[in-house]
Amino acid sequence: MKFFDRVLNPREIRRRLGMNQEQFWTQIGVTQSGGSRYESGREMPRPVKELLRLVHVEQIDLSQVKRVDFEIISYLKEAHPDLYRSLRRAARSRSAGQEPSLADIALPAGADGFAPVTVTPAAQSGDGHRD
Repeated sequence: MKFFDRVLNPREIRRRLGMNQEQFWTQIGVTQSGGSRYESGREMPRPVKELLRLVHVEQIDLSQVKRVDFEIISYLKEAHPDLYRSLRRAARSRSAGQEPSLADIALPAGADGFAPVTVTPAAQSGDGHRD
């Protein structure tokens, strides 16, 4: 048995979140009665476990996640691993309540499709569009 399987107690998670069964389970597409069976010890299918983890443990709003987000992550991991790690560290420190500065993020200097951007005062005024 994996560590995640032992730790993932849906009843405990639901109670800690202060939700009733219907509120908790319908967020991941499970009926209240199905959720009740899982809370009573019935084996949860892996996709249900993963949805439970993402929505209730990781607190991810799945309605905001798009395929392109995963494509961007995959691209960053492959093409710019240092930038990916730097952004990941910045995101973690932000979620821990620490605001990272721009100096904490290692940006590539015009490499592989990243062109340096220069913003002039004229570009900042007006309707926000550059000519």
